[in-house]
Order: sequence, then structure tokens, then C-alpha cells
Amino acid sequence: MMAAQAVNVHSTSQMTDNLSRHEILQWINQCLDSNYGKIEELCTGTLVFKKVKFNTKLEHESINNFKVLQALFKKHGVDKEVPIEKLVKGKFQDNFEFVQWYKRFFDANYDGHPYDALAARGGEKLQGSGKAPSKLATGPPRASIPAARNVPAKQ
Repeated sequence: MMAAQAVNVHSTSQMTDNLSRHEILQWINQCLDSNYGKIEELCTGTLVFKKVKFNTKLEHESINNFKVLQALFKKHGVDKEVPIEKLVKGKFQDNFEFVQWYKRFFDANYDGHPYDALAARGGEKLQGSGKAPSKLATGPPRASIPAARNVPAKQ
């Protein structure tokens, strides 16, 4: 059985509808029941998946986490190449550009299915700086992480 194909999206830093870093962090923290305060804290690759090592401080574990993500993207027909070597360095700009793209990807693929991020991680909390922005982002709240949509497979 072929995996459901995701809707591909493209994003650049010049797009006018990109969210600010504070809005992105609010969205991530709300969806994932996390407490990230800086974009750079996303460099571990632990945002979404059950097959990753959470709260890692080791670069090789972060690399493995992003390889899991890349494999899932490939399985679901996502064209995005994950810039693993850049992301694991923890630099703001690289992580911010990737999470901007990921937000656009989420919005294109979100099916409305409820998602309990904490339960999906087996109750493990994600470690952030605890300095997350307190102002709520505008727009409707998000309660899910994208599940693959039932989009016809590429022929």
C-alpha cells in the first residue's frame, strides 16, 4: 500500500505572509504543548515524531532526528530537502526559514484531526528555554500536527 501523498508547498523569506518568530513560536508551543522561547531551540529536530530522541543535546542525535523527518517526507512525496547540516548548528536564520516553510506545509496539509502532542511523545516534555512569547498569535488556534492527507498518489 502506497503512503498518502502530502501537498507540497514552497516558501521564501521574501513572502509577505510569513509569520514573525514570535508568532511561529506561539504556534509551535500551542500545537506541541512545548515551551520553546527561541527559534534556535528547534535545532534538535524533535518537534513532531515519535521515532526521535527528545531533549537531546548531542548533534549526532539531532542529525538522526532530521533524517527521520527526511525519510517521512520522501515516503509521503514531499519535495523539500531538509537542510540537516545547517539546522543542527542551531543558527537562528536557518531554523527560522525551515520552520516558516514547515508552517506553510502544515497549513496546506492539516486535516483538522485532533492531536495530543504530549501523549504522542509518551508524556515527555520538550525542553525549551521557558521564555516563550506570552502574547497569543492572531487567527484560529491549531490543535494538530499535520497528518498525511488522502491526496492521490503521483502516477
